[in-house]
Amino acid sequence: MADFAFTRQDETSVASETTKIVPLTCHGHSRPITHVSFSSLLANSAASGASQYYMISACKDNNPMLRDGLTGDWIGTFIGHKGAVWSARLSDDATLAATGSADFSAKVWDTFTGETLATLQHNHIVRAVAFPPQARPQVLAAGGMEKKLRVFDLSRAVSGTAGGVEGAGATTGVDDALVPSYEIGAGEHQGAIKSIVWSRDPNVLTTAADDKKIRWWDLRSRSCIASRTVDSLPSSCELNNGLGGSPDGTLSVAAGKNVYFFDGARPGQLIKHVKMSREVASVAFNGEARRFVTGSPSDTWVHVWDFDTEGEVETGRGHHGPVWTTCFSPDGRLYATGSEDGTVKLWKFTQGGYGLWR
Repeated sequence: MADFAFTRQDETSVASETTKIVPLTCHGHSRPITHVSFSSLLANSAASGASQYYMISACKDNNPMLRDGLTGDWIGTFIGHKGAVWSARLSDDATLAATGSADFSAKVWDTFTGETLATLQHNHIVRAVAFPPQARPQVLAAGGMEKKLRVFDLSRAVSGTAGGVEGAGATTGVDDALVPSYEIGAGEHQGAIKSIVWSRDPNVLTTAADDKKIRWWDLRSRSCIASRTVDSLPSSCELNNGLGGSPDGTLSVAAGKNVYFFDGARPGQLIKHVKMSREVASVAFNGEARRFVTGSPSDTWVHVWDFDTEGEVETGRGHHGPVWTTCFSPDGRLYATGSEDGTVKLWKFTQGGYGLWR
């Protein structure tokens, strides 16, 4: 199957050398991709002088996959879900993975062994999971069609007391009844929770729900500290590299024909609202480059936009279905897209050689 590269729209892109670079294609899934996300840069990256991080992909084939984030090389598949996986996240240090599924459960996995550390049962489809910004985190947030935001205490599951591995795809983790949890903002969500994002402040969570509201929650008071109404149902919500390299990041939200950017350090503070000419299924932002990337349910292209002028600067061709999810790598030098066609593609977003682009 042929892959196609970027087509230039103008000559002003800061990542000018990314044009006509063929993306890397990650095969292996058999159904549409629902979510892709990266770990943080690993600590040994600085010592080695090379970026190292990992990527996880969620898919309707029930089987999330772990890959090398830089090369796209397959590392392993997490076996155990009985329904489509809607959300997948890695801990900052990539030692843990979490997934939310249509089988009414969220699972926590050991990325080294593939072992299921905990299965967290729900009463409906789990659409979103999130770890706090910590190495080997002790808690997980999850939510979905129940309209409940729940935080689970994983301390027993990730402390090594969950039991041994019993072969590939072992599911001998801590029983759900032994994982305590609490609900935040009971009754406040009036629609399914589609996304959960943990800010760089471990006390603050963001949810995007089908009641057209983005909400910010403080774990200390277990209450909503800010909210914003968006014009349509949100389809993606991610924390990205911040404007000017801000370590607090920038939150980007896609909702209908709208893209919203919020300050990662100030809950509810809108930086910019961009009205698009087409429906947007997913958006990712690179604050240092001042570019954002979108996928659409109405075409198969990847669109790159200038944050300041709001004009399209590049178009990535190669997918054979709508692009449902996109995310920048932690160093901002590439981004991943996941499509209805069952593939994940990695697109270079930097000058000069990088990874397998030599």
